[in-house]
Amino acid sequence: MRRVAAVTRKNPFPGVGNTPHVDRHGKKRWRLRVKSKGIDTYLPGTYGSAEFRAAYDEAMNGAKVGINDPRAPADTLAWLIESYLRSPRHRNKSDSTRRVLRRELDWLRDVAGKYPYASFRAKHIEAVMAKKDGPAAANKVRKNFSLLFTYAIKNELMATNPARAADRMKESGDGYHTWTASEMAQFLAFYPSGTKERLVFMLAMNTGAARADIAAMTRGNLSNGRISYKRGKTNVGGDYEILPELAAELAQIPEGQMMLVAHGKKGLPYKPETLGNWFRQRCNAAGLPHCALHGIRKGQATAIADHGGTEFEVMSFLAHASPKEAATYTKRAGRAKLADSALARTKKEQTLPNPSKRLGATGSNSLKGND
Repeated sequence: MRRVAAVTRKNPFPGVGNTPHVDRHGKKRWRLRVKSKGIDTYLPGTYGSAEFRAAYDEAMNGAKVGINDPRAPADTLAWLIESYLRSPRHRNKSDSTRRVLRRELDWLRDVAGKYPYASFRAKHIEAVMAKKDGPAAANKVRKNFSLLFTYAIKNELMATNPARAADRMKESGDGYHTWTASEMAQFLAFYPSGTKERLVFMLAMNTGAARADIAAMTRGNLSNGRISYKRGKTNVGGDYEILPELAAELAQIPEGQMMLVAHGKKGLPYKPETLGNWFRQRCNAAGLPHCALHGIRKGQATAIADHGGTEFEVMSFLAHASPKEAATYTKRAGRAKLADSALARTKKEQTLPNPSKRLGATGSNSLKGND
């Protein structure tokens, strides 16, 4: 009889053992261990479930996931964080948003996870905020506390949200610097046609795409003189005519390279964070250390609003889900125009004397003191 060789199936989740670990409560937990990445944790959910797969992907991307301490008391902030991360509200967010929020909540759990969530007051939240460097990071802590407490209220675990009573830190500036026309010209003068720097800049300026979206663009996003993509953060699609400046750079992408922006001889895709850091370094080299990739989006949105674009036009350019954020640009442009109009009215009504003519009319003796 002919022997049939056994078929060895490839493990769909490298790093996860073949058998689950059974804790002291009799609950099965799947352990993920990848020494090269320093990962050692237990994944939530049953093997292969949507919850399990989502936690596996996030862990492999560097986030802390799973239940590191199955015996954590159910009334602690750490337990509330894990409960929120398993909720549909969190899972319905975009992949990029979940990754960022996961890292922020991991930090919060490490700092204050052992304390009962119901005992938090505004002063405690402000104390945790003070552990962050900079007002923006501190305010992010307050925002994340509020997110967790709102989730707890919805699930009848708490009655009030103490984060709302915590004082926000005053932030200077307006987030990422908005590129001006002169700064854009300086960057383009420094990086000639055919450079990767110029290609990335033109992609951002033509489409308003964020770094995560640019990093994911391939030749498949190009069709019939247009470039389209679905923004990862909002899941909203953007569709744009390819302007001549961008077309000139796209034409110089090496033949056979699928990614529009790639690195290495194999044309590998960038991670969003790596692309953002690389572009900031290129800005430094061009004498623009205060500029970043995200600021190009803001610069173009500002230009659209300054030229009379509506909030819906700005929203479409930025691929936002609602005109709420776009209204920030149109209102700012509107205020500037109203201020100019108001000042013009005062100029029409006021006639300022001409000092030179007035002095000449009174004669030279008027400047002399009395004898």
